[in-house]
Amino acid sequence: MKAIKVTASIDEHGQLTLDCPIITLKNSRVEVIVLIPEEVEASEDDTPDEVILEDFRTAWHEARTGQTIKIDQVWEDLKDV
Repeated sequence: MKAIKVTASIDEHGQLTLDCPIITLKNSRVEVIVLIPEEVEASEDDTPDEVILEDFRTAWHEARTGQTIKIDQVWEDLKDV
């Protein structure tokens, strides 16, 4: 048996629609295994890439313009958290 991995969508009637056609022998029977990802609740760690990039740009600008905090102060502030 040959395995081919493709992605698909399941519609409201439970029917599969492949994202692209399978190039193989026509009119042949196949065996289908459907892997459905478990839904994961969004957490605070799921920060969008745009926000991360903007935070990086801000930090880089601050570092280049001398707007920094000494590491001793950072560690001191972390002790209070």
